[in-house]
Amino acid sequence: MGDFSNRVFEVVRRIPHGKVASYGQVGRLIGAPRSARYVGYALHANPDPGAEVNNIPCHRVVFKDGGLCKGFAFGGPDVQREMLEAEGVTFADDEHVDMDACQWDGHAEDGDGGTVPTAPPADFDWERELGD
Repeated sequence: MGDFSNRVFEVVRRIPHGKVASYGQVGRLIGAPRSARYVGYALHANPDPGAEVNNIPCHRVVFKDGGLCKGFAFGGPDVQREMLEAEGVTFADDEHVDMDACQWDGHAEDGDGGTVPTAPPADFDWERELGD
């Protein structure tokens, strides 16, 4: 896998059990805003899907509106929904995760019960950094 995919996998591994992130959110967390589609491509090639400790839990990545991936590579949206429900993720309707309740805040728990940031600080200036 390339560097981009490896960075995607690293972030997705940090999404906690019972939480979800959007494709765009993962892109922003790896420092590649506007790359949601490429995050999806990387996850489609996930070499180690699943919810176990060393797996890459790509089922925890959804569209920004909480929608499930119609072409979920490992069994379709029904399998993705079953996996998320088994983790306690709640749904707003038949096809959308309740993002208000279940969206990951971008922080991973550390060994002391605190949090370790996995995203730029809130005052990070994307426009300056990207030259927009």
